[in-house]
Amino acid sequence: MSSDFDLTGKVCVVTGAGRGIGRGMAEGLARHGATVVLSGRTRVTLEETAAAIGERAVVVTADVSKEADVLALRDAVLERCGRIDVLVNNAGVNAIFKGIERTSLAEWQDIIDVNLTGVFLCCKYLGGAIGEGGSVINVSSVAGHGGLLRSGPYCASKGGVEMFTKSLALDWAKRKVRVNTLAPGWVDTDLTHGLLEHDVHGKRLLDRTPLGRFATPLDMAGGVVFLASDASAFMTGQSLVIAGGWGAE
Repeated sequence: MSSDFDLTGKVCVVTGAGRGIGRGMAEGLARHGATVVLSGRTRVTLEETAAAIGERAVVVTADVSKEADVLALRDAVLERCGRIDVLVNNAGVNAIFKGIERTSLAEWQDIIDVNLTGVFLCCKYLGGAIGEGGSVINVSSVAGHGGLLRSGPYCASKGGVEMFTKSLALDWAKRKVRVNTLAPGWVDTDLTHGLLEHDVHGKRLLDRTPLGRFATPLDMAGGVVFLASDASAFMTGQSLVIAGGWGAE
Protein backbone atom coordinates (compact mmCIF):
# COMPACT_ATOMS: atom_id res chain seq x y z
CA MET A 1 0.00 0.00 0.00
CA SER A 2 2.94 2.35 0.48
CA SER A 3 3.12 2.92 -3.29
CA ASP A 4 -0.30 4.60 -3.14
CA PHE A 5 1.40 7.55 -1.44
CA ASP A 6 4.23 7.79 -3.98
CA LEU A 7 4.27 11.21 -5.71
CA THR A 8 7.31 10.60 -7.89
CA GLY A 9 6.94 12.45 -11.18
CA LYS A 10 4.12 14.66 -9.89
CA VAL A 11 4.32 18.46 -10.04
CA CYS A 12 2.72 20.01 -6.96
CA VAL A 13 2.13 23.76 -6.64
CA VAL A 14 1.91 25.06 -3.07
CA THR A 15 0.90 28.66 -2.44
CA GLY A 16 1.99 30.38 0.75
CA ALA A 17 4.89 27.94 0.87
CA GLY A 18 7.52 30.16 2.45
CA ARG A 19 6.72 29.43 6.06
CA GLY A 20 4.38 27.79 8.52
CA ILE A 21 1.80 25.29 7.28
CA GLY A 22 2.72 25.84 3.63
CA ARG A 23 6.34 25.00 4.24
CA GLY A 24 5.43 21.87 6.22
CA MET A 25 3.15 20.70 3.42
CA ALA A 26 5.75 21.41 0.74
CA GLU A 27 8.40 19.44 2.62
CA GLY A 28 5.99 16.51 3.06
CA LEU A 29 5.14 16.41 -0.65
CA ALA A 30 8.82 16.52 -1.59
CA ARG A 31 9.66 13.69 0.81
CA HIS A 32 7.21 11.52 -1.12
CA GLY A 33 8.92 12.24 -4.43
CA ALA A 34 7.08 15.27 -5.83
CA THR A 35 8.59 18.23 -7.62
CA VAL A 36 7.24 21.13 -5.57
CA VAL A 37 6.64 24.63 -6.93
CA LEU A 38 6.87 27.02 -4.00
CA SER A 39 4.86 30.19 -4.40
CA GLY A 40 4.28 33.21 -2.20
CA ARG A 41 4.86 36.93 -1.96
CA THR A 42 8.26 36.86 -0.22
CA ARG A 43 11.15 35.37 -2.17
CA VAL A 44 13.50 35.19 0.83
CA THR A 45 11.29 32.76 2.75
CA LEU A 46 10.55 30.76 -0.40
CA GLU A 47 14.27 30.36 -1.04
CA GLU A 48 14.75 29.16 2.54
CA THR A 49 12.09 26.50 2.01
CA ALA A 50 13.66 25.55 -1.32
CA ALA A 51 17.05 25.13 0.33
CA ALA A 52 15.51 22.78 2.89
CA ILE A 53 13.83 20.69 0.17
CA GLY A 54 16.68 20.53 -2.34
CA GLU A 55 16.77 20.03 -6.07
CA ARG A 56 13.07 19.18 -6.52
CA ALA A 57 12.01 22.67 -5.39
CA VAL A 58 11.09 25.47 -7.82
CA VAL A 59 10.45 29.04 -6.63
CA VAL A 60 7.92 31.38 -8.29
CA THR A 61 6.76 34.52 -6.47
CA ALA A 62 3.10 35.51 -6.76
CA ASP A 63 0.33 37.30 -4.89
CA VAL A 64 -2.73 35.04 -5.19
CA SER A 65 -5.13 37.96 -4.77
CA LYS A 66 -3.91 39.45 -8.07
CA GLU A 67 -5.18 37.87 -11.29
CA ALA A 68 -2.10 38.87 -13.30
CA ASP A 69 0.19 37.22 -10.74
CA VAL A 70 -1.79 33.97 -10.80
CA LEU A 71 -1.74 33.87 -14.59
CA ALA A 72 2.02 34.47 -14.54
CA LEU A 73 2.42 31.70 -11.94
CA ARG A 74 0.52 29.24 -14.12
CA ASP A 75 2.59 30.13 -17.18
CA ALA A 76 5.86 29.87 -15.25
CA VAL A 77 4.97 26.44 -13.86
CA LEU A 78 3.97 25.08 -17.26
CA GLU A 79 7.10 26.51 -18.88
CA ARG A 80 9.49 25.19 -16.25
CA CYS A 81 7.78 21.92 -15.28
CA GLY A 82 5.56 21.12 -18.25
CA ARG A 83 2.48 20.17 -16.22
CA ILE A 84 0.52 20.62 -12.99
CA ASP A 85 -0.72 17.53 -11.15
CA VAL A 86 -1.56 18.88 -7.70
CA LEU A 87 -2.55 22.35 -6.50
CA VAL A 88 -2.43 23.20 -2.80
CA ASN A 89 -4.17 26.51 -2.14
CA ASN A 90 -2.63 27.36 1.21
CA ALA A 91 -1.91 31.10 0.97
CA GLY A 92 -3.94 33.01 3.51
CA VAL A 93 -4.03 35.78 6.08
CA ASN A 94 -4.99 35.41 9.71
CA ALA A 95 -8.03 36.59 11.59
CA ILE A 96 -7.82 40.11 13.03
CA PHE A 97 -9.58 39.21 16.30
CA LYS A 98 -11.98 42.07 16.83
CA GLY A 99 -15.71 42.59 16.66
CA ILE A 100 -17.40 43.28 13.35
CA GLU A 101 -18.41 46.73 14.61
CA ARG A 102 -14.75 47.74 14.69
CA THR A 103 -13.78 45.92 11.48
CA SER A 104 -13.20 48.20 8.51
CA LEU A 105 -14.27 47.40 4.97
CA ALA A 106 -10.58 47.38 3.99
CA GLU A 107 -9.81 44.76 6.66
CA TRP A 108 -12.74 42.62 5.53
CA GLN A 109 -11.72 42.93 1.89
CA ASP A 110 -8.08 42.03 2.53
CA ILE A 111 -9.05 38.74 4.20
CA ILE A 112 -11.62 37.85 1.54
CA ASP A 113 -9.25 38.81 -1.31
CA VAL A 114 -6.49 36.47 -0.16
CA ASN A 115 -8.34 33.64 1.57
CA LEU A 116 -11.28 33.23 -0.80
CA THR A 117 -10.71 35.14 -4.04
CA GLY A 118 -7.14 33.80 -4.12
CA VAL A 119 -8.48 30.24 -4.01
CA PHE A 120 -10.92 31.06 -6.82
CA LEU A 121 -8.18 32.55 -9.02
CA CYS A 122 -5.74 29.68 -8.44
CA CYS A 123 -8.43 27.07 -9.12
CA LYS A 124 -9.56 28.92 -12.25
CA TYR A 125 -6.12 29.21 -13.82
CA LEU A 126 -3.84 26.57 -12.25
CA GLY A 127 -6.55 24.06 -11.40
CA GLY A 128 -7.93 24.50 -14.89
CA ALA A 129 -4.57 23.29 -16.24
CA ILE A 130 -4.60 20.06 -14.23
CA GLY A 131 -5.18 16.89 -16.19
CA GLU A 132 -7.16 13.74 -15.43
CA GLY A 133 -6.27 12.16 -12.12
CA GLY A 134 -5.10 15.42 -10.58
CA SER A 135 -5.93 16.82 -7.18
CA VAL A 136 -6.80 20.25 -5.80
CA ILE A 137 -6.42 20.78 -2.05
CA ASN A 138 -7.88 23.98 -0.65
CA VAL A 139 -6.64 24.76 2.85
CA SER A 140 -9.55 25.76 5.05
CA SER A 141 -9.64 25.79 8.85
CA VAL A 142 -11.72 24.70 11.80
CA ALA A 143 -13.06 28.25 11.34
CA GLY A 144 -14.73 26.96 8.18
CA HIS A 145 -16.67 24.41 10.25
CA GLY A 146 -17.65 26.50 13.27
CA GLY A 147 -17.52 30.09 14.42
CA LEU A 148 -14.64 31.63 16.34
CA LEU A 149 -14.96 34.66 18.59
CA ARG A 150 -14.16 38.04 17.01
CA SER A 151 -13.19 36.43 13.72
CA GLY A 152 -16.13 37.12 11.42
CA PRO A 153 -14.24 37.91 8.19
CA TYR A 154 -11.87 34.97 8.66
CA CYS A 155 -14.69 32.51 9.37
CA ALA A 156 -16.62 33.84 6.38
CA SER A 157 -13.59 33.35 4.12
CA LYS A 158 -12.93 29.79 5.30
CA GLY A 159 -16.61 28.83 5.22
CA GLY A 160 -16.62 30.12 1.65
CA VAL A 161 -13.63 27.91 0.81
CA GLU A 162 -15.47 24.87 2.16
CA MET A 163 -18.58 25.43 0.04
CA PHE A 164 -16.64 26.53 -3.05
CA THR A 165 -14.71 23.25 -2.79
CA LYS A 166 -17.87 21.15 -2.69
CA SER A 167 -19.31 22.93 -5.72
CA LEU A 168 -16.09 22.66 -7.70
CA ALA A 169 -15.77 18.97 -6.84
CA LEU A 170 -19.10 18.40 -8.57
CA ASP A 171 -18.10 20.47 -11.59
CA TRP A 172 -14.73 18.80 -12.05
CA ALA A 173 -15.72 15.20 -11.34
CA LYS A 174 -16.29 14.73 -15.07
CA ARG A 175 -12.67 15.84 -15.63
CA LYS A 176 -11.55 13.22 -13.07
CA VAL A 177 -9.96 16.02 -11.02
CA ARG A 178 -10.58 15.70 -7.29
CA VAL A 179 -11.18 18.77 -5.10
CA ASN A 180 -11.01 18.56 -1.29
CA THR A 181 -10.21 20.75 1.66
CA LEU A 182 -7.74 20.24 4.46
CA ALA A 183 -8.89 22.02 7.61
CA PRO A 184 -6.20 22.56 10.26
CA GLY A 185 -6.87 23.37 13.86
CA TRP A 186 -4.53 25.59 15.84
CA VAL A 187 -1.02 25.27 14.41
CA ASP A 188 2.01 26.77 16.16
CA THR A 189 3.73 28.98 13.57
CA ASP A 190 5.57 32.29 13.73
CA LEU A 191 2.24 34.04 13.02
CA THR A 192 0.25 32.32 15.79
CA HIS A 193 2.92 31.65 18.41
CA GLY A 194 2.17 34.77 20.46
CA LEU A 195 -1.53 33.92 20.72
CA LEU A 196 -0.95 30.26 21.51
CA GLU A 197 1.56 31.11 24.25
CA HIS A 198 -0.77 33.67 25.85
CA ASP A 199 -1.57 32.74 29.46
CA VAL A 200 -5.34 33.20 29.01
CA HIS A 201 -6.17 32.85 25.32
CA GLY A 202 -3.66 30.10 24.65
CA LYS A 203 -4.87 28.05 27.61
CA ARG A 204 -8.49 28.44 26.48
CA LEU A 205 -7.63 27.13 23.01
CA LEU A 206 -5.52 24.28 24.38
CA ASP A 207 -8.31 23.25 26.74
CA ARG A 208 -10.57 22.76 23.69
CA THR A 209 -7.99 20.52 21.96
CA PRO A 210 -8.48 16.95 23.26
CA LEU A 211 -5.02 15.72 22.25
CA GLY A 212 -3.57 18.33 24.60
CA ARG A 213 -1.16 20.14 22.29
CA PHE A 214 -1.12 22.48 19.34
CA ALA A 215 -0.16 21.17 15.92
CA THR A 216 3.15 21.75 14.18
CA PRO A 217 3.30 22.52 10.44
CA LEU A 218 4.58 19.00 9.79
CA ASP A 219 1.41 17.58 11.37
CA MET A 220 -0.34 18.77 8.20
CA ALA A 221 2.10 16.98 5.88
CA GLY A 222 0.49 13.55 6.13
CA GLY A 223 -2.93 14.91 5.28
CA VAL A 224 -1.78 16.82 2.22
CA VAL A 225 0.20 13.81 0.94
CA PHE A 226 -2.90 11.64 1.36
CA LEU A 227 -5.12 14.08 -0.55
CA ALA A 228 -2.51 14.57 -3.27
CA SER A 229 -1.87 10.88 -3.82
CA ASP A 230 -3.71 7.87 -5.22
CA ALA A 231 -4.43 6.81 -1.63
CA SER A 232 -7.43 9.20 -1.78
CA ALA A 233 -8.42 8.37 -5.37
CA PHE A 234 -12.12 7.95 -4.50
CA MET A 235 -12.38 11.07 -2.33
CA THR A 236 -13.69 14.40 -3.57
CA GLY A 237 -15.82 17.21 -2.20
CA GLN A 238 -14.76 16.37 1.36
CA SER A 239 -13.02 18.16 4.21
CA LEU A 240 -10.18 16.49 6.09
CA VAL A 241 -10.03 18.08 9.55
CA ILE A 242 -6.65 17.79 11.33
CA ALA A 243 -7.27 19.54 14.63
CA GLY A 244 -6.32 17.26 17.52
CA GLY A 245 -9.98 16.52 18.25
CA TRP A 246 -11.16 20.15 18.17
CA GLY A 247 -14.91 20.14 17.56
CA ALA A 248 -15.37 16.48 18.56
CA GLU A 249 -17.16 17.37 21.79
